[in-house]
Amino acid sequence: MDLSQIKMVVTDMDGTLLNSDHQVSDQFFELFKELRKKDIVFVAASGRQYHSIIDKLSSIKDDIIVIAENGGLARKNGEELIFTPLANGAKNTILDVLDKVPNIHPVLCGGDTAYLLGTSNEFVDKLKEYYTEFEFLDDLRAFEGEILKIAIYHFESSEKYIYPAVKHLEGDLKVKVSGENWVDISSPNANKGFALEKVQKMYNITPKETMVFGDYNNDLEMLSLADFSFAMENAHPNVKKAANYSTLSNNEHGVEHILRQLISG
Repeated sequence: MDLSQIKMVVTDMDGTLLNSDHQVSDQFFELFKELRKKDIVFVAASGRQYHSIIDKLSSIKDDIIVIAENGGLARKNGEELIFTPLANGAKNTILDVLDKVPNIHPVLCGGDTAYLLGTSNEFVDKLKEYYTEFEFLDDLRAFEGEILKIAIYHFESSEKYIYPAVKHLEGDLKVKVSGENWVDISSPNANKGFALEKVQKMYNITPKETMVFGDYNNDLEMLSLADFSFAMENAHPNVKKAANYSTLSNNEHGVEHILRQLISG
């Protein structure tokens, strides 16, 4: 595996760069210094809120590109590179569908703030890991601001309990099982691949020069944009099938394992 051409490294966060305790390893930050010396562009791409990603990577935030909200938003040094909101009217159409799905918790995801109903303290405790900036609303339908996506949480399984109820929205909207408990619904063009392709063009970097790491279905589009696409050992079967290569699990520092090879090469 010849990694000498790599000019950009892109990694998902949860289940990929982050361990099961949602932490980034000290090893990664040491390796990042070496990536900088090689002028390799680093991109963090996640379904998380922008501020949540920055919190995890605060010591290097000025030196990276962040793709947040599953590709709906991209920023570098606070400067907006991409913003792809839901079309007008789509929000309430989605909420009408979600009204029929029991035991779920929808979140309206804006560029800087998330909005939710404050009806479940248990869910709010979960939300705080992924969204550091949020507000409570009495009525989600009444919110008139722009949103990037609607994220929906189920405590047991998003793939089993949420996805079947919203699958029919695919085509007009992007519907992604983005984690064990999450489904995200956004504009058709709001996905990590769409955002990454734009970033690649900004930096004149090709798939042959790109390395991507992922673990879940919301990573599939961006994995297709890298010749050096890696599935984590803990990845969803769809990701393992799509990726060209594999690495260790997130708890075994699979990203760092490959980055060492990149740097030493």
